[in-house]
Amino acid sequence: MSLKSERRGIHVDQSELLCKKGCGYYGNPAWQGFCSKCWREEYHKARQKQIQEDWELAERLQREEEEAFASSQSSQGAQSLTFSKFEEKKTNEKTRKVTTVKKFFSASSRAGSKKEIQEAKAPSPSINRQTSIETDRVSKEFIEFLKTFHKTGQEIYKQTKLFLEGMHYKRDLSIEEQSECAQDFYHNVAERMQTRGKVPPERVEKIMDQIEKYIMTRLYKYVFCPETTDDEKKDLAIQKRIRALRWVTPQMLCVPVNEDIPEVSDMVVKAITDIIEMDSKRVPRDKLACITKCSKHIFNAIKITKNEPASADDFLPTLIYIVLKGNPPRLQSNIQYITRFCNPSRLMTGEDGYYFTNLCCAVAFIEKLDAQSLNLSQEDFDRYMSGQTSPRKQEAESWSPDACLGVKQMYKNLDLLSQLNERQERIMNEAKKLEKDLIDWTDGIAREVQDIVEKYPLEIKPPNQPLAAIDSENVENDKLPPPLQPQVYAG
Repeated sequence: MSLKSERRGIHVDQSELLCKKGCGYYGNPAWQGFCSKCWREEYHKARQKQIQEDWELAERLQREEEEAFASSQSSQGAQSLTFSKFEEKKTNEKTRKVTTVKKFFSASSRAGSKKEIQEAKAPSPSINRQTSIETDRVSKEFIEFLKTFHKTGQEIYKQTKLFLEGMHYKRDLSIEEQSECAQDFYHNVAERMQTRGKVPPERVEKIMDQIEKYIMTRLYKYVFCPETTDDEKKDLAIQKRIRALRWVTPQMLCVPVNEDIPEVSDMVVKAITDIIEMDSKRVPRDKLACITKCSKHIFNAIKITKNEPASADDFLPTLIYIVLKGNPPRLQSNIQYITRFCNPSRLMTGEDGYYFTNLCCAVAFIEKLDAQSLNLSQEDFDRYMSGQTSPRKQEAESWSPDACLGVKQMYKNLDLLSQLNERQERIMNEAKKLEKDLIDWTDGIAREVQDIVEKYPLEIKPPNQPLAAIDSENVENDKLPPPLQPQVYAG
């Protein structure tokens, strides 16, 4: 089996990680292969098209209704003055409704009315609630950070507070709409700093990181895995899928990592720890940092094993193996949360964006993994998935002389446990078969006895009368001779 054929189900061309629009940024499966920027453009185009179609439909319906109303009015002839005033009032009411519909479907409706903005400025009970220790700490750090920017910092803090208060009134919106509000806020603040504040790009990135940390620490409990989405359902599905694939070995995925080397084994453990730790973070940037640390440990493990720098073709299979081995909690929810509320510039470029895109590819591969991807027969794949059997463990003769004795013993014990498990399954099957045979034999004997009883029924006669004693008086004249009497003869 050639290396090329072994990799055919796992290999992903690096060009496939980029935005399918060809802008050069990293794409994302959640954005249908687009980067954040191109996805927003496509989303806005689709939305504007839908708004235009809805507006035209509303106009057409209103026009038809007005024509029908005018036709009925002309057929009635002249009406009284009171009735004319009533009709005029009705027409004004209809005109007001049309204007309302047009405003509702217009693109500027998202900006909100002046009254809504004034209401948003009023401090909400949610914002003033008793915050957690972490939230207080992040707030203090954010204020201290902005003090170094003087007037610009004050403006940023003001805009951030307004955004948080506005999000309080938008909790009834869908999570996609809330995500769009956050992405608009990121874009507007960054653009304002670059154009008006003349802030250098490097400092803009640092400020945006602090803004993201501040607002997402406060919004985390409301926007992470909300009940209105199917994120939890997807989490359970991928977790169940990974559990079913626990039998997949590194050799099946062509993972170039030798866990017998202590340094490599430590790197694998650290990578698994990092990917699991992602769920404990609140800020999207911190979750991305966990993915980046996990990926760097993977590259180091490959480098130590091969004594050469790792390639992208080596990285993705190893990342898949780490995800299968770690089974991170709420994996889909974390990916969706990062996609929706992370600063888009981090996902479009840089190592964070590259590693995150690979993680999305790894999850997509796990969801679609089949027998052909692992170069297995469909029969073996089905048996492994059902748990009927497991792949053969590595034979003792194939271990290298430098392999750790503890690891060797562990695999020997695992092999022995596997054999005992198979033997137990055979015994249980034979015991069930014996039990069935005993039940069938008992039923057969019972049927034979029943047949004999039916064929030769047992007749029970009444008991005979007891016989009278020989020396007793013959009261019933049973024709017995009289008893002998002794006689004396003279000689």
